[in-house]
Amino acid sequence: MQCRRAIAAVLAMGLAAPALAVEVPDFGPNVHVVDPATPDLQGLIDGIYAAQQPNHFGPRRDAILLKPGTYQDLRIPVGFFTHVLGLGARPDDVHVIGDLRSTAFLDDNATQNFWRGAENFAVTPTLGIGDNTLQWAVSQAIPFRRMHVRGNIRLNQNQGWASGGWFSDVLIDGLVNSATQQQWISRNSQWGRWTGSNWNMVFVGVRGEPAGEFPTPGQRFTKVARTPLVREKPYLFIDAKGSYAVRVPALRRDSAGISWANGAGKPVTAPGKTLPISRFFIARPGDTAATLNAQLAAGKHLLFTPGEYLLTEALIVKRAGAVVLGIGFPTLRSDNGQPLLKTADVNGLTISGLFLDAGKQDSGVLMEVGATGAGKRHKADPIVLHDLFFRIGGAAAGQVDTALRINAHDTLVDHTWIWRADHGEGVGWTSNPAAHGLWVNGEDVTIYGLFVEHFQKEQVVWQGNGGRVYFYQSEIPYDPPTQSQWTGPTGRGYPAYKVADTVARHEAWGLGAYSVFLKPDVVLDRAFEAPQAPGVRFHHMITVCLVDKGSIEHVINDVGDAARCQGGSNTATLKSYP
Repeated sequence: MQCRRAIAAVLAMGLAAPALAVEVPDFGPNVHVVDPATPDLQGLIDGIYAAQQPNHFGPRRDAILLKPGTYQDLRIPVGFFTHVLGLGARPDDVHVIGDLRSTAFLDDNATQNFWRGAENFAVTPTLGIGDNTLQWAVSQAIPFRRMHVRGNIRLNQNQGWASGGWFSDVLIDGLVNSATQQQWISRNSQWGRWTGSNWNMVFVGVRGEPAGEFPTPGQRFTKVARTPLVREKPYLFIDAKGSYAVRVPALRRDSAGISWANGAGKPVTAPGKTLPISRFFIARPGDTAATLNAQLAAGKHLLFTPGEYLLTEALIVKRAGAVVLGIGFPTLRSDNGQPLLKTADVNGLTISGLFLDAGKQDSGVLMEVGATGAGKRHKADPIVLHDLFFRIGGAAAGQVDTALRINAHDTLVDHTWIWRADHGEGVGWTSNPAAHGLWVNGEDVTIYGLFVEHFQKEQVVWQGNGGRVYFYQSEIPYDPPTQSQWTGPTGRGYPAYKVADTVARHEAWGLGAYSVFLKPDVVLDRAFEAPQAPGVRFHHMITVCLVDKGSIEHVINDVGDAARCQGGSNTATLKSYP
């Protein structure tokens, strides 16, 4: 009461009220909560980067949380397993004047720049690469959400390659230059201008999309004017009372542009609900699955902090409306053959920001959404998955039959990379075996930003009706030892994307499949396979042969030219099917 009276007296005199002290929850040692007055803040950030830039497969994880305020002349380089998050109610509440940068891991080549992200703050790139430009040279598993770039952004480094990325709910005042980026998806974003196209650029619900259309070289753009259905990712912030909370945005239908400002850039408050941090159990490395499941059963939501979590039983999320949110790429692993996460067939679940790593024993599946035979409908309040990243091998040998299986109807997936590792430790045809990346049984499942790579059979199998996919990127496996060891029921190899013959309704936009075969006698007959049905439609497909071995003979079914690096074109495109 005395504090309130003192503030009121200050306001009566026409002076600014003193800042309220914010009690920081115990997020553990891997979360760094900072403000503009943090002593040697640049040194802290540089120290994290020095450890994380070479940390391709190591165990360290870091989250940097920026309290509201203006950060003058601050450089934020972002390495592996580093997550930079603003704590404002809106992105502009945290303003970095200086630089935010992702630097290529291999000289100028950013095709291995994985597992890093930036969310919910504004950057004016005065200390960038010149011309008020921010360099964000990245590839897969790089959430860039609720960001405001008060200038320009470039998506590669110098003339080096980069391969795949993600924008959502992003405002860029100036130019986006995709340069040598091979493929990219932007959802519900806005910018002054976009330039650049290589293989596959997809825009869904975007304002400021470029002119031109796939498959014209230099204009390989796939444009969907409005996002049919999405719920933006929850975010941690400091509320008006000075307390930590998690904002869970409401479902958006038929939307375009960003959620936190109108078309003219004026701030708006998007619908949603705010959950106080007291309703979350803050998980830290060392917490057991039994502890986490007990907290869920007691009615808590989960906030995972950075680090590795070795689980001996599956996490079971079964309460309608439960929120599981990770910051700093928290990594779940099981070495005793248990799945990592299972959900019930209930409304409104939100699972966001987790890294799921396959263990020594095959668990059958790493994550399962709804049990087999799930039959409930969730159209009014769907299950939503954001920024879920799966890895089989790379840090160590691991195996699984299927990484992600979706049985629940009306599930939304908003950005996922499902990766059977092609480099690192424990990598090889028999060292990190995995058949499928994604298997969908549920009906009316919608996915934005689907990246699935290197699995030994079909990368994606779709058995549920009504599926929709906006952007698909897939490298088929590099390492089939022989053609006879990699031949499926319909021909040589396994398609990168298979829609079952029983499916009557399916639609996909902006798909790419790429080959890097290590053996010269290996061929894939069809990149995509789907039934010939009036309700099954594909828009804008490309295949690319990236080395001088093997080929992809057809784009979809027996339609489309071959992509061959010897004796023909190394790319093939198809605008629509049928």
